[in-house]
Amino acid sequence: MIKCIASDMDGTLLNANQEISQVTEEVIHSVQEKGIEFIIATGRAYNEVKFVFEQTGIRCPAICVNGGEIRDKDGKVLFSIGLDGVTSANISQVLEEFNIYFELYTDKGTYTTEYEGGIKAIVDIYHTANPSVSIEEIQKFAEDRFNQRLIKLVDDFDAIFTAPDCKVYKFLVFSMDEQLLLDVSERLNQIDGLEVTSSGRNNLEIMHKDAQKGIALKKYVESKGISLADTMALGDNYNDLSMLNIVGHSVAMGNAEQPIKDASRYETDTNDDDGVANAIVKILDNMEVSQ
Repeated sequence: MIKCIASDMDGTLLNANQEISQVTEEVIHSVQEKGIEFIIATGRAYNEVKFVFEQTGIRCPAICVNGGEIRDKDGKVLFSIGLDGVTSANISQVLEEFNIYFELYTDKGTYTTEYEGGIKAIVDIYHTANPSVSIEEIQKFAEDRFNQRLIKLVDDFDAIFTAPDCKVYKFLVFSMDEQLLLDVSERLNQIDGLEVTSSGRNNLEIMHKDAQKGIALKKYVESKGISLADTMALGDNYNDLSMLNIVGHSVAMGNAEQPIKDASRYETDTNDDDGVANAIVKILDNMEVSQ
């Protein structure tokens, strides 16, 4: 019996237009009405999650920044874990040595030092992942991230790293050069206490070693008295593996990387073909028939 469903956002719950389809929204409402917990598990910061869900009628808890935070349906922080200032400064130094674009996710917001670099990185990567979406649409989406203050422009990160209450949830690194990303990843793996993963072919995500979707999901379901065996998780990329590996019902999207499909119990349709909704309906229907 499934008592909790956890879904990734980008490449999973969201289609190429960065939207939750009407069909998927209806299915989420239906499982909530049945008393099944529905929770988001994403690499996004909470303000980016909230921005998407304000366009819908969905209210649910969220695991944000890959497990750096757990929030309830009203946005209250239930748990958080991040990197300290010294470790964060070391990571920043490595990234600057490689001259690679990155963004900083903290408990006070998301920051970058490069506006043009940020726009270009997002346009390149989103267009590669979603070739059916026009560059003009992606450009507008990228600019909206800055203009709506979802990401803040600063001269440098010194004040953030030296603050006594510094808590950095994640470094998000973008590059179209896959070899460069591999080189950066190898270098960062030499720093103790880090989790270095990816949510797409053209990025890296660097967090505290205990900031993982699987660890956060385990904390959440245990707080609700739910077992992982009765939990379903859906995802498409490497930062989803930690939760797909521990739940009783793991689902890879049709657009997922092959290692994610290999690690999952089920495979569903793509994110543009209502894969999340279809998987939930199919698995729940099969369970009701078999009972």
